[in-house]
Amino acid sequence: MAVERRDFSGGMKGKNLRYLEEVRVAPAAHTRTGFLLLEHFSLPAFTQALDTIVTANLLRPTLFSTKTFGLQDGEVTSDLGLVIRPDARLSASALKELDLLVICGGYRTELKADHELISLLKTAAELGISLAGLWNGAWFLGVSGVLEGYRCAIHPEHRPALAEISKVTHVTSEAFVVDRDRLTASSPAGAFHMALEWIKGLHGKALVEGIEDILSFEESRYRRIKPTMHISLSAPLREVVKLMDANLEEPLQMEQLAEYAGRSRRQIERLFKEQLGTTPQRYYLELRITEARRLLQHTELSQVEVLVACGFVSPSHFSKCYSSYFGYRPSKEKRLVK
Repeated sequence: MAVERRDFSGGMKGKNLRYLEEVRVAPAAHTRTGFLLLEHFSLPAFTQALDTIVTANLLRPTLFSTKTFGLQDGEVTSDLGLVIRPDARLSASALKELDLLVICGGYRTELKADHELISLLKTAAELGISLAGLWNGAWFLGVSGVLEGYRCAIHPEHRPALAEISKVTHVTSEAFVVDRDRLTASSPAGAFHMALEWIKGLHGKALVEGIEDILSFEESRYRRIKPTMHISLSAPLREVVKLMDANLEEPLQMEQLAEYAGRSRRQIERLFKEQLGTTPQRYYLELRITEARRLLQHTELSQVEVLVACGFVSPSHFSKCYSSYFGYRPSKEKRLVK
C-alpha cells in the first residue's frame, strides 16, 4: 500500500530541501554573478560569498552562474599570497552579462580608483545591475557615487575614508548590509551572511535554511552558523523549540512543554500556527525525522539505534513516518560516512 507523501512545514523544509524530489511548475530565474578581484583582495571573504552561491546550486541546480574579473589582464594576488587568474578583464560589454557585480577588496587593497573603474561602476548602476562590496569594496562604490542614499558596511579600518568621500552614504558598523540593490560586508563572516540574505530575497528562506544545513557540518574560523538566524521566533516559542530539540529520544508531552515554557497549551499551539505555520506535534515529528536522517547519513549508528535516539516506538512506525516524508524507507538512506 502506497504511503501518502507529506510536506515538511516551518523551518524543517529548508533543512531537508536537498532530499526532497519537488516538482517545480516554472523554472527559477538564472542569476549571473561577477566577482571583481582587486589586488590583495580578501580571499576568505571572496570564498565565503562564492561558497554560499555554489552551495545554493547544489540544492537547486543552475540558479546561479559565477565569473571572476580583473581590472587588467593577468593574475591577481590575494591577501593570503595566493595568486588567482581571473576569467576575464572587466569591461563595459562584460557588464551586460551580469545581474550582480561584487567588488572584492581587502585589508591591504589600496583605496585608489582610476577613471575606468569609476566609469564601469557608474555604467553598472545605470544598467540596473546590483552592486556589492566586500571588506573595503564599499569604498569603491562610494567613490563612484553609486552608494548615495544607501546604508552600507565596510571594514572598520576604512569607515572614515568612506564617510569622507561619500557623505550622503550611511556608513554603519554592521557586519553586512543588504539595502535594496546594494550589498556590502565588512568581513568574511559578513560576506557569508550577506550572500545568504541576498539569496533569501531572490528565492525565499527555505533555500537559505537548506544552505545553512549543508554548511553547518563544516567548521570554519570565518563562519559562524546560527540555524535560526533567518527564522524570526518569539522568545516563548524559541524556548519550546529548544526543549523539543533537547528531548528527541524521549519526546515530551504537550502538557510538559507548556509547563516547562510557562505557557498554556493553547498559547503554544497559537505561537506555532502564527510563526511556523504548523502544529507543535507536527513540528516535533519533523524535528525528529530530520535528526534521524542526519544520523543515518552522518554516523555509523544502526537503524534501530537511530529510531531509539529519535523517539520512535517501533521500526514499523519509524519506517512509515520516514517514508511519508522522503518517499523511501530509512533502510534505503545513503550513508555519507566512510
